[in-house]
Amino acid sequence: MRRRAVSQERRLSAPRLVSPRPSSPFAPHPSFSSPMKVLFATLLGYTTALHLRAVRDVPRAEAHMNTASAAPPLLNDCMIRVARGEPTERIPLWLFRQAGRHLPEYTAYKKEKGKNFLELLQDPKDVAECTLQPVRRYDLDAAILFSDILVVAEALGIRVEMPGGKGILVPEPLLSPSDFDRILLPDSSASAAALVRDKLSHVTDAVTLIRQELKGKVPLIGFSAAPWTLFYYMVGGSSKKNQEEGERWLVDHPAESAKLMDTLCTVVIEYMSAQVVAGAQLLQLFEAMGMFITPTSFEAHALPYLRRIVSELKQRHPEVPLMVFPRGAAYALPALQEAGFDVLTLDGSRERSSVRELLPNVCLQGDFDPALLVDGTEQSVREAVNEMLDSLGSERLIANLREGLGGKEDPALVSVFIDAVHSYKPK
Repeated sequence: MRRRAVSQERRLSAPRLVSPRPSSPFAPHPSFSSPMKVLFATLLGYTTALHLRAVRDVPRAEAHMNTASAAPPLLNDCMIRVARGEPTERIPLWLFRQAGRHLPEYTAYKKEKGKNFLELLQDPKDVAECTLQPVRRYDLDAAILFSDILVVAEALGIRVEMPGGKGILVPEPLLSPSDFDRILLPDSSASAAALVRDKLSHVTDAVTLIRQELKGKVPLIGFSAAPWTLFYYMVGGSSKKNQEEGERWLVDHPAESAKLMDTLCTVVIEYMSAQVVAGAQLLQLFEAMGMFITPTSFEAHALPYLRRIVSELKQRHPEVPLMVFPRGAAYALPALQEAGFDVLTLDGSRERSSVRELLPNVCLQGDFDPALLVDGTEQSVREAVNEMLDSLGSERLIANLREGLGGKEDPALVSVFIDAVHSYKPK
């Protein structure tokens, strides 16, 4: 009995073992085993890192969201309204490559700065100046970002050159999939967005600066090359040589080609989205190398990514019209309309008289021959404008060219073209 009493007494007098309250609501309970504590700490560290990253990125995200709202109100929204299918008081227009080589002020500016084309693209102030030059000179209905279709390829690590008179070149194209080791290939949307922030922030900074400098005069168009066009240059190097390399890759390296095209698609989505966040009000997608892919290959290897781009961008930015130009692949226009693009660009390969039947209830863009702006006359330009507009109609149309200005055009004839479009009266 005495032993039981002592035992009971000891139990009653012993200090009560109460688990201490964790010093933090996120601390592991002391009763956890060592392996559980390690696991808990790892998860806590990961969660905390995500939280800190989110907090860190809030000012940047808020700054981007406020870019468009902080910009001056838009005074001329003809382009945006016609792209949405709304009526306008005149036919809006802009020109492919409206900034750059054909303008004497561009040549003078380049000389003053002592920079070549690619060097100008690195400085947002230079980009803004070159973007604004044609808007100052001409009665245009939109500005387009002064840039190049291969800036995405450059961001991935592809070297780009522009030797005088030879066009844009990739001097060291990808010769085989083993060359993937020398470029960046983001494997997710998050890593693609990070690459855009890291490598292309000078572009988005330029977009924001241009929006401010425009003072609402006209909307700003952002743009990118489409995946096939980027792929074509990255594996072929030139629009004039190795024209079969793109198709060869699709046949010889199908899995690796799909990987590269998928990566390019993801980066293009993030790049174009970043331009909208920075202030772009319309987006133009250039499938500029459509003539170097067969219709069968286009349907299998290019079209799916164009569909993905328009789907993703429409989800993110439903208010921003999307324009597409499948140069040399006009057969794809009906499929691109079905995919959801707001504006389809003509390249002159389709008969104007039948194009409205082929593509009903969609805004068209084009398709004036820029050769007339080189060696034409005022009368021939006005007559050609009237012929184009008589055929295509004055509604659901953005007047433009069938290909970009090449540099030899007469600014006086460009002005005639613009005036003829804006003064056109339907018969």
